[in-house]
Amino acid sequence: MAILMAVPWGLQAQEGRPWERYLNEVMTAEDAERESWERTYELLCELEQQPMNLNTVSREQLEELPFLTSQQIEELMEYRYRYGAMKSVGELGMIRSLGYAQRRLLTYFIYIDETEPEKDVRLNEVLKYGRHELTTTVRVPFYKRKGDENGYLGDPYRHWVRYQFTYGDKLKLGLVASQDAGEPFFVHQNKWGYDYYSPFLQIKDWGKLETLVLGNYRVSMGLGLVMNNSFGLGKIAILQNMGRSTNSIRAHSSRSDDYLQGVGASVRLARGLRTTAFVSYGAMDATLNKDSTAKTILTSGYHRTETEMAKKHNLHALKTGGSLRYEAHGLHLGVNALYVHLDKTLKPGTATLYRRNYPQGQDFMNTSLDYGYVTHRWALNGETALDKKGHIATINTMNLRLSDEWTMMALQRFYSYSYASLDAQSYSDGGSMQNESGIYLGTTWQPSPKFRLSAYTDYAYFAWARYQVSKSSYSWDNLLQMAYTGEQWNLGARYRLRLKQRDDERKTGLDNLWEHRVRLSAEYTHDSGFGCRTQADGGYCAYGKGEWGGMLSQNVMYSHSWIRLNAGIGYFHTDSYDSRVWLYENGPLYTYSIGQFYGEGIRYWFMARAKIGESLTLTAKIGVTDYFDRNHIGSGYQEIDGSSQTDLDLQLRWKI
Repeated sequence: MAILMAVPWGLQAQEGRPWERYLNEVMTAEDAERESWERTYELLCELEQQPMNLNTVSREQLEELPFLTSQQIEELMEYRYRYGAMKSVGELGMIRSLGYAQRRLLTYFIYIDETEPEKDVRLNEVLKYGRHELTTTVRVPFYKRKGDENGYLGDPYRHWVRYQFTYGDKLKLGLVASQDAGEPFFVHQNKWGYDYYSPFLQIKDWGKLETLVLGNYRVSMGLGLVMNNSFGLGKIAILQNMGRSTNSIRAHSSRSDDYLQGVGASVRLARGLRTTAFVSYGAMDATLNKDSTAKTILTSGYHRTETEMAKKHNLHALKTGGSLRYEAHGLHLGVNALYVHLDKTLKPGTATLYRRNYPQGQDFMNTSLDYGYVTHRWALNGETALDKKGHIATINTMNLRLSDEWTMMALQRFYSYSYASLDAQSYSDGGSMQNESGIYLGTTWQPSPKFRLSAYTDYAYFAWARYQVSKSSYSWDNLLQMAYTGEQWNLGARYRLRLKQRDDERKTGLDNLWEHRVRLSAEYTHDSGFGCRTQADGGYCAYGKGEWGGMLSQNVMYSHSWIRLNAGIGYFHTDSYDSRVWLYENGPLYTYSIGQFYGEGIRYWFMARAKIGESLTLTAKIGVTDYFDRNHIGSGYQEIDGSSQTDLDLQLRWKI
């Protein structure tokens, strides 16, 4: 077993977290601004720390990996059924639908062990072989914001701590405590210390009990039209996993505020038949109207000022629901339901036209049917949902594997402009499961194991008014992407053409806003532990006078024995915020790091990670952004009186 596990972990020691390249490859500008990608990052960090035994892993566990298609998962399960336990990761080459890059990526989240797992979990075994992990991180700013001097209730330091105890994938329990910069600590309304706490307990594979969660947890059902706070579906990522559904219930062990609180369980009723049920009661942040109804539900999680603190936990929600799902011979059928009761009536301001159909009321009910059929050559997946008043939302995907080299995918969605759901999250162009219909067509051509060409076109129609759009409108999004993954060289190229509509200056018609974005990248890694990545991003917004933006960045990495070094530098120059650019950086464990830049300036950073002994890992990262076109950064309480911003991240991780 130790020899077999050395394959993925040896690569990991040499290259750091190479799956971060996957996020950089499938993320677009809009995806980078959505919280769901932070959850995806944290999930991959967790799965990397607790790899799955490919000989015992369930279909549901494999579905947690966002880069696998339903056909690849089916083929992996069938291979194990036909030929028994795998003896090495080299057998992944027998899974014809897995490309070279996916096989290499998969090795960071799995291992091979032929021994039979323990059927009964004994307390003495848990205590003897369980693993403890304690991680603590602090961000120290070398500047002052306006709110630090007058306005914020707490210190300018952002810090968090996480303790987790695991026994394989059978048991996981722990606590996450987190504090944003400016929030009070052991004072004011946070007399118990941290602003945010997340306790969790998860038990898996205990007889008929597939999963039991207590404390904070996440649930995803179907394609997300009823409930999904566990995963995100970006436009490139959905082309890679071919629009498959995900059904999971898992402990919430991160710092994001989108979670359920209570108890949930998934039970195997019979072969191919399982049910999931959950109940949650928790507090939410909200802005209140004068009559004490809730005007807006807030998800930022910030409680830095008296105004923000006044909105903390002044709305409570009871959420209960579940699913019944049948799977056999490539077919799956599921029934999903969610009931939500708020202790205050949700009453958003509807005077503005685009807010007219926002969810309103105190009780919400959503039900759906999700369905699918998978073969080696084609797959169908879909979900159709109804809200309390009978308004419909539906999403359906079909993908074809025309050959070992060529796959195609089609996705259709229709979300009524009156469909109301507080917890839905699925594929969309507009960002919500309301007021959108459209068609997405994508294809991937892989003429060799190392070369892949992907493309999609996506048309969306919005029947009702939207923000900055006072009438019906549409959008059109197109992308062409090339990737070469070799032993030492990785090359990438991307071109994206996007059309959006917005009210003209007189509010009498709509202007077409064309946007062009280009990315070129080259990455080199050597057996000595050295690696580097060069990336160029450019964009042109073809409206008004036309605006340009671009960034040229360089990353280098060196890893040897107990130490790993990363450094990066990037120069950016954009005409305005509309032509802004994004840069993904390496960061400490469980810390999602992506920057957004506009104007003119330079970004540079350095990170060192040292492993001390078998149990202790220390990480330090310093990052600096220097602007050449301004003498202050930000606005309001976040304003920095200066043109430079420097942050230091320190992390200590202890694992035994």
